Amino acid sequence: MMASHDLSGDERSFLSNLYWWGVPTLFGCPHIEDPGQCDIALVGVPHSSGNGATERDQHLGPRAVRNISGQFRRAHGAFRFSPWEECRIHDVGDVLLPQAMVNDVSVRDIEAYYKTLDEAGVRPVSVGGDHSITGPIVKAIAGSGARLSGGQKAALLHVDAHTDTYDHLPHWLGSVRSAAHWGSYIVTEGHIDTAKSVQLGIRGHTYTLDWKRSSERLGYRVITFDEFQELGIARTVEIVRERVGDAPLYITFDLDALDPTVAPAVAAIVPTTGFLMHEAIRILQGMRGLNVIGADVVCMVPTKDNPNQITALNATAILFEQLCLIVDYMKTHREG
Repeated sequence: MMASHDLSGDERSFLSNLYWWGVPTLFGCPHIEDPGQCDIALVGVPHSSGNGATERDQHLGPRAVRNISGQFRRAHGAFRFSPWEECRIHDVGDVLLPQAMVNDVSVRDIEAYYKTLDEAGVRPVSVGGDHSITGPIVKAIAGSGARLSGGQKAALLHVDAHTDTYDHLPHWLGSVRSAAHWGSYIVTEGHIDTAKSVQLGIRGHTYTLDWKRSSERLGYRVITFDEFQELGIARTVEIVRERVGDAPLYITFDLDALDPTVAPAVAAIVPTTGFLMHEAIRILQGMRGLNVIGADVVCMVPTKDNPNQITALNATAILFEQLCLIVDYMKTHREG
């Protein structure tokens, strides 16, 4: 029997294109934990104690995407490049969360980890995890002292069915920095400029008639899904780009913004029409040329996915678009 070390280069290359062969990493990238060896870090954040009100298996998201992302396409057809050939992109592994069941301790651990990426000048693209992970990530890479944002507040493109700005609540089932609060405290603590930020696709559970009040008071431009349908993709992209301008941009994408037919395995499913994949992808591609300093995909519950793992596959597609926005910006500015 032929030993693995006897395989030719062509044979190894062929096997590496089989998603089920080898050790799973995000997009089949090298697993190298040292951020000093890459330009873009693919990070898993297996955290689910920030949103105890809904499904709690969100910590399984990074593993699900690792398992399926190896079969994803290697080149970006619209942007006409292969990201893996343009930048050093590594799967740096998962954030260590020794007290994973305690959200507000884990949030501090997440922020500390991302500060090491910021210090190295490495742009993160992350897979969660519940939406509480976005707060500490943004705190680490944007605002005063942050390298990736140049010390500036960042703009935020927050694609979601929910606003996550419930600052009128002192805690969310005991979690102070929860999936329901992060959209507020990153503003009040000086990391996000809401005058340059948009919350897009909002259509979530409207328990009260003033459910958008906290976001609007904070200064976010809220584009509900109903308004998006009236505006269309092109005008929505124009509004976001006009608002962001030349600011450093962070993009967070909650999978419950997608229509439940294409993302059934989410933590807070909304049984009304949401974004279809072509809409979500065209919106993300519309951010091309902006200075995206980081991005994430959150709120998948793999234990609820259907047999063909459509939610994990679509999460991978969103992640790929976010990654390629960063690669495109770095490639253009390197060449310029």
